[in-house]
Amino acid sequence: MIFQLFLKRIIDFGVALLGLVFLSPLFLILAILIKLDSPGPIFFRQLRNGIDNKPFYCYKFRSMAVNSDSDKKWATRNDTRVTKVGKFIRRTSIDELPQFYNVLFGKMSVVGPRP
Repeated sequence: MIFQLFLKRIIDFGVALLGLVFLSPLFLILAILIKLDSPGPIFFRQLRNGIDNKPFYCYKFRSMAVNSDSDKKWATRNDTRVTKVGKFIRRTSIDELPQFYNVLFGKMSVVGPRP
């Protein structure tokens, strides 16, 4: 059991590290596009519960205009808060790529139960 958990962590770490390294040019392009599309931060952070119900911040590319409802109200179809770049990155799930950061530091896993 301990060996399996260790192996899973090694795989998670390796996949996250490779993902962050190889996707870094895409991250840079997306950061520029997000900044050009609307004012505000590049990343959106959302408080989630992790292993043993410990809270952690999950990072995503920001796909909505900055608003006070983002932690309370989920996006709906044709939501006016979603930016032009946000529509594309949501449709392609590219907004989820910064979660490799969470995987790298052991807050999430690439495979298995969430988080």
